[in-house]
Amino acid sequence: MKKIIIFTDGGSRGNPGSAAVGFLFCNEREQMIKSYSEYLGDNLTNNEAEYQGVIYALKKFKALFGKKLAQNTEIELRSDSELLVKQMEGEYKILEPKIQQLFLEVWNLRLDFKKLKFKLISRNKNTEADKLVNKALDSNHSSQKLF
Repeated sequence: MKKIIIFTDGGSRGNPGSAAVGFLFCNEREQMIKSYSEYLGDNLTNNEAEYQGVIYALKKFKALFGKKLAQNTEIELRSDSELLVKQMEGEYKILEPKIQQLFLEVWNLRLDFKKLKFKLISRNKNTEADKLVNKALDSNHSSQKLF
């Protein structure tokens, strides 16, 4: 594997409210390899859920494919969260303390990857990840625990 595309999403019903994450791993032709979702709990904002989606996806990638593959594979992480992508690219300031902590966790996780690029996509190009979030929210738990 030379390149993996990760579509990630996080959502909260209520803001803050019940939150979940969903993400899928795809090859360079955008063909799905694996997909995951998990209910996070209550009292999380949408932005916190978006960050958690990235954190869960990167941790799951390493658990599933191993650290060696992470160090040799280009990762393109696609999200419809402008805030998350612009903050990770250094274009937006991070003012919220909870988001600062989540940002640092993502920043530290990215050190284990050869190349991790964040790409902002429109919501209509992130429908599969969004469906996974809603599935977890609807069932109020994930059908699969990620960790």
